[in-house]
Amino acid sequence: MSSVTVGVPAKINLCLGVGPSRADGFHSLATVYQAVDLHDEVRATLRDDGDITITVHADMDARVEAAPIPQDLDNLAARAARALQDATGTVDGVELAIRKVIPVAGGMAGGSADAAAALVACNELWGTGMSRGELAPIAASLGSDVPFLLHGGTAMGTGRGESVSPVLARGGYHWVFATAAQGLSTAAVYAQFDLLNQGRQVPEPQVPDALMTALRGGDPHELGPCLSNDLTEAALSLRPELADTLEIGLEAGALAAIVSGSGPTTIFLAEDDQHGLDISIALGAAAACADVIQSRGPMPGAHIIG
Repeated sequence: MSSVTVGVPAKINLCLGVGPSRADGFHSLATVYQAVDLHDEVRATLRDDGDITITVHADMDARVEAAPIPQDLDNLAARAARALQDATGTVDGVELAIRKVIPVAGGMAGGSADAAAALVACNELWGTGMSRGELAPIAASLGSDVPFLLHGGTAMGTGRGESVSPVLARGGYHWVFATAAQGLSTAAVYAQFDLLNQGRQVPEPQVPDALMTALRGGDPHELGPCLSNDLTEAALSLRPELADTLEIGLEAGALAAIVSGSGPTTIFLAEDDQHGLDISIALGAAAACADVIQSRGPMPGAHIIG
């Protein structure tokens, strides 16, 4: 086998509880992830010289000022390939080609998705034979969201988000994403969270029982009021115009409107495709909205497509 192509979904956080900063610099998290059908693709082609190279093609809306994507060994996908080499003693190399659709610096784990895809692709390409469970510690060393994106679906994340367990969830959900013209640094949003919480006792986060009950029921009307994000205040303080986007979505009848992860992408829960289209049309008028995307979830994690 000389080439493997892997598709990998974006993630959203149905809840994102953020606790105090830990000794290692990360924050304690309690989150419920869901993978959605907005996919990047990573093609891995065998090199016999042991080197790792990478190219990135971004399918981004012209109005989106995407942050520069590393096209060297600083790219998280390349780091994933190197980590798998080191863990398995593989002497082969790989040429990675990434087609990006997930918004860059948009709070949907696009870089982590590519890292998960690179692990799955290289594992297959090099014949290392590792299971998803065996890949998980390598994934966790790369980033908090990477282990979830190996598996996809709907899952709970604890620790700094890297400890993942499946969640019993019924049915599928219709989402609308409003992307912003400029990305937001995850580190900057967490730093703002710390600044806004100076002098406060930040409790250890927990996933709300009501959210878990709603997911078991599979009714979007029950799920909507349960969505939450503790980074909202921080994200909006850095990008106050996002509040207008959230309000427009709610006025259009969205069952819920929240910031996705660390932002600036905002997400809206719809009843069905037609309702999602209505929300999308309304969001198109939002000044801070660069693009609107309809999507569904949950979806599988990184998987071989060619």
